[in-house]
Amino acid sequence: MQCINAKSQPVHLNERQIAFKRAKSLNNGVSVSWLEQWWNKDILSANPLKKADYELLKKLNISTIRLPVAFEYFETAKIPVEKVFAHIDEILKQCKLYGIKLIIDYHYGKINDNNYIIETQKVINQWILIAKRYKKESPNLVFFEIYNEPGPINPKVWKDAAYNIVTAIRKEDAKRTLIVGASNYNSIYELSRMERLADENIIYTFHFYEPFIFTHQGADWVGDQVATTGIPFPYDPKTYPPMNPGIIGTWGENNYYQYRIDGNQQSVRDKLQIVKHWGSKYDVPIICGEYGVYRKYSDEGSRYRYIKAVRQSLKKLDIPGIHWDYNSNFSIFNGQPSVMNLSTGMKDAIDYKQAKQ
Repeated sequence: MQCINAKSQPVHLNERQIAFKRAKSLNNGVSVSWLEQWWNKDILSANPLKKADYELLKKLNISTIRLPVAFEYFETAKIPVEKVFAHIDEILKQCKLYGIKLIIDYHYGKINDNNYIIETQKVINQWILIAKRYKKESPNLVFFEIYNEPGPINPKVWKDAAYNIVTAIRKEDAKRTLIVGASNYNSIYELSRMERLADENIIYTFHFYEPFIFTHQGADWVGDQVATTGIPFPYDPKTYPPMNPGIIGTWGENNYYQYRIDGNQQSVRDKLQIVKHWGSKYDVPIICGEYGVYRKYSDEGSRYRYIKAVRQSLKKLDIPGIHWDYNSNFSIFNGQPSVMNLSTGMKDAIDYKQAKQ
């Protein structure tokens, strides 16, 4: 693959206005955890979304389904892409029926500083197939998120990779609104330092899990940094747990002490203001592509207070938000998704009273 250096001086201002309009339409979305679960050997055996789920999503006034898909895993496992597309097609069919937008999200890529040329081409090859498949779908309905959470890659390398992916998709689909995030796992801080790409029809995304020591407390895939559990939101000195010795010497140790300052709604809003300022600087649309709380070690009250704080802050800053996730370990439901399994506090947090009845 001949790599193209990323450009930052775009043209076609009318397309940017379209991107702003489409970004607003994505507000109050949710990710459905399923097709990204490469560790689940029965991943393609059953679609978790039934008629009752779509009816529930409409009742909760959900506008958008973000569908993470482990395309690279399926290719490596030699699973025909048509089998994957069949499931996406079914989701899309139901989205059309219920008036819900769909984001197809490329999940779990392997791009890093050392393999960027080879891996970027692999991603491009997948996107060419996806773009050809869904080219005829309305760009007001179907969105492409080019790559979920690029890791701790050099920002310049990631920008060039992203530009190459965008350029390749554009050859197949010139009108689709694309969603692009920054390096270091769609970090708000990396986005604030990133230059926009030379493409007008892009929505920029970030993932928001601040304070991380609260939202990911006890998450075993993160490691010792988040080993302290029972952390309340907002910070309360009376109930703040002792430090788990396992976090000593990790960045979690500093975050433990910093939580006295960061564990409140004002701090949440201040951090979101960082990306709001970046979006205003470049005059580009931004969305919060993920926010949520790991359920296992967080208490119900803290979860709904945090969800409410993030949602209110996003609304105040006019940033559309997509919750992670509908049906897995960050779900807002106490059990299977249903209104009956929403606590009174969580109903208040998601403004259920104003949702469609």
